[in-house]
Amino acid sequence: MKKTRPRLFLIDGMAIAYRSYFAFIQRPLMTSDGRNVSAIYGFVTFLNRILTGESPDYIAVAFDTAEPTFRHKKYAAYKATREKMPEDMSAQLGPLKDVIRAHRIPLLEVPGFEADDIIGTLALKAEKKGLDSFLVTSDKDFMQLVTKNISLFRPGKLGGDAETVSYAEVKEKFGVTPDKVIEVLALMGDSSDNVPGVPGIGEKTAIPLIQKYGTLELLYKKLADIPQKGTRAKLEEHKETAFLSRELVTIHTDTPVDLDLPKFRVAQPDTGKLAALYRSFEFRSLLSKLEPTTKVEKEPDASESDVAVKSPSYKTMSTDKHSYHHVTTEKELIALAKRLASVQSLVFDTETTSTDALRADLVGVSFAVQEREAWFVRIVPEGLESTLFDGGKALGIPSSSAVKIVKPILEDPSIAKGGHNIKYDMLVMSRYGVDVQGVVFDTMVASYLLRADAQHNMDAVAREYLSYSPVSYADLVGEGRNQKNILEVDPAALSDYSAEDADITLRLWHLLDKKLDDHTMKRLSAEVDMPLVPVLARMEKTGVRIDVEYLQAMSKDLDRQIQALTLDIHRLAGGPFNINSTQQLGQVLFTKLGLPTVRKTKTGFSTDVSVLESLRHEHEIVEKLLEYRQLTKLKSTYVDALPTMVHPGTGRVHTSFSQSVAATGRLSSSDPNLQNIPIRTEAGRAVRKAFIARDKNSMILSADYSQIELRVMAHIAGDEGLAKAFRNNEDVHAATAAEVFGVELTSVTKDMRRKAKEVNFGIMYGSGPFGLATRLEVSQSEAKEIIERYFDRFPKVRQYIADTIAEAARKGYVQTMLGRRRYLPDLRSQNRAIRQNAERQAINMPIQGTSADMIKIAMVHIDAAFLKMKLRSAMIMQVHDELVFEALKDEEQQVRSIVEKEMVNALPLSVPMEVEIGIGPNWLDAH
Repeated sequence: MKKTRPRLFLIDGMAIAYRSYFAFIQRPLMTSDGRNVSAIYGFVTFLNRILTGESPDYIAVAFDTAEPTFRHKKYAAYKATREKMPEDMSAQLGPLKDVIRAHRIPLLEVPGFEADDIIGTLALKAEKKGLDSFLVTSDKDFMQLVTKNISLFRPGKLGGDAETVSYAEVKEKFGVTPDKVIEVLALMGDSSDNVPGVPGIGEKTAIPLIQKYGTLELLYKKLADIPQKGTRAKLEEHKETAFLSRELVTIHTDTPVDLDLPKFRVAQPDTGKLAALYRSFEFRSLLSKLEPTTKVEKEPDASESDVAVKSPSYKTMSTDKHSYHHVTTEKELIALAKRLASVQSLVFDTETTSTDALRADLVGVSFAVQEREAWFVRIVPEGLESTLFDGGKALGIPSSSAVKIVKPILEDPSIAKGGHNIKYDMLVMSRYGVDVQGVVFDTMVASYLLRADAQHNMDAVAREYLSYSPVSYADLVGEGRNQKNILEVDPAALSDYSAEDADITLRLWHLLDKKLDDHTMKRLSAEVDMPLVPVLARMEKTGVRIDVEYLQAMSKDLDRQIQALTLDIHRLAGGPFNINSTQQLGQVLFTKLGLPTVRKTKTGFSTDVSVLESLRHEHEIVEKLLEYRQLTKLKSTYVDALPTMVHPGTGRVHTSFSQSVAATGRLSSSDPNLQNIPIRTEAGRAVRKAFIARDKNSMILSADYSQIELRVMAHIAGDEGLAKAFRNNEDVHAATAAEVFGVELTSVTKDMRRKAKEVNFGIMYGSGPFGLATRLEVSQSEAKEIIERYFDRFPKVRQYIADTIAEAARKGYVQTMLGRRRYLPDLRSQNRAIRQNAERQAINMPIQGTSADMIKIAMVHIDAAFLKMKLRSAMIMQVHDELVFEALKDEEQQVRSIVEKEMVNALPLSVPMEVEIGIGPNWLDAH
């Protein structure tokens, strides 16, 4: 923006706070004691971007107040449909306002008026005083205020550039000039504020009407001229609401608020107060950057000269000192390799043509051995050697030559290696015959260990821990239609991008390794999660063979079953309808068949699985619908999808395992998601039959922990009664039934055992009388009585639950035996349902997380044993509490022995662990 007149920035405080809160909704930013600080962090970051990037002369922030406004008095339902502000958002508003005050920025609130009216009034007053005003908000209502000297300043995506909307751009975006915006809004309404508008008139109809008639008055005067009967009828019927809506959307510019320019002048913040606040919020990166970064005008009572402000902001490549080198010739690479061969540790990162590591071509590789220095080696993929030179200048090194030079370094186990999601880089290099050795640190995994619910992509981790904003991949290649192939990217830009990745990863390695030590997670990191990275890489590279012909036959059989179910459902419904349409299905179930309504959504009746399950006994059609959904999902997700996932080069499916998704520490998988293959239905189990051994000399071996979580609970709770059943190798559910129902073990019935099993697992997952009653199909009073009898027989379990919830509420997190943490801020929620859900998570996480740690340890040890003994058999899958292997027949006994030993002894407990091992030609038969 060209700066000619003094500039005033007026910030819609609530709008930016909300935007910041929801920007982190999937991975909220939490303090160590469980406070959500996402809104504050996002707001501060954006505010600093305005202060440093836009250099305003004047600034103020306006907030709504809790008091009703004149709009509420005019229309009682105004904003009535808005969801209540989330508790953890509301709790941030007070501290956020403290931050704004510490910046010495005026905070404006006028009871009875909205922030929109305050901003609108000040913008018009500023225009009269010769200022340019920028209204900082994403609310389209503000377009009505835009003039030659008043613009919108709309925030971009997280970290992205803001957009300035001028007078001409309003007309381009909204189809009318700013003074006509209220006329359009009056017709189309605003669902977010519950402004009714004219029902049935949307933006596509409203804009042409106002373009033609200009105002509501003229529109209604010429109503008879409108050719569309439907539109005319709607306008006629809802004339009063149209005029009411215009009043509601009109921003008032006569709010009782003064434009106090000396007070609004950008001033030096109170860095002492800011530092104290940042410490409270644990904004370490912002705190470390409270140093002079920008020039702003003096405080009203300060000296005449400008003063430097301690204003936090992200460092970038352009502001941070660095030395990045672009390697394009074999001679340069040989010199680099000589230096790399002499170091003790390094970071490496690959640049490729695909996110699928086993199909990606190498475009470059970067290295870093000390902070702020990195090298990017430009590699030309096979078949593209003609692009090696441009006007005689070398642009890269052929992949075969480059790989030959770096291979000894990457395969040297004495050189410790780190990366960010380094498993991907290992798999890429494996395509080129490089077996990367010495991997000891992954910054993505480290981020996950420190805060499982945070974002773990490198850009987010760098922003959080280094206050550094790297060049994003989108910045490099573009987005949408403008996205370029990585081979088309400017070589210098690609070099800087990749070198920066390696450099920042090295800095993060040094920092996060120390933080893991500070959080007493060094053992968990060094002995479990980091050693697991190369294990998973080997598993992914090995993959599993799929019986495509079997799946094709199964698909046809499922087709026949689905068609038969469709006919049955249509017959029971009294006629055909689209079963996959939730609206049509809702009409059939709740209107036509008259089933009791369970839950409604904005679009009509809810027909999700939980609703159908609750209606299972209401009508025969429900059972058919559940089976229909189960089979159609199975067919599309696995039976038809698996053959398309077969790698053309290997003939196998290579699932991707992730260590940084599940909050409990469990592994997750994708493409395909092995964890979600159904096992309780015959059709679901049949899918497992498609996972077969590589050839006639191999078998599939399955090793499954028996009741691992119950055994872990018995150990953690220290309950002798529960532990005794495991030590005596009894049927733990039958033993529990005998205790709870007060009978001899030999007198336990199947129904008693079933109930005891539900209680065992229900207690472990924090279930109460309501949940248990639902699963057992008994009354809540009976379920409550069963739970009480359980706790009477196993009192240490009750104590474990009470102690765990209390400690979690005090600390803000729970942890496994090895110190893996899960933060649970909702334990402090005032909403009972939210708080109880967090309590259930608190009860279960130490158990499920410890079980996850145990199987990870077993995987690391089994892999090491296989490598030591040079076995050709391989671990190929991990699903829930099960490990799956492709075992050569002549190695079966060795594999069995190693697997059982390492799984049983992975994490010694006070109760014995038991592993069930089976073998067969396919995964199903191995059970």
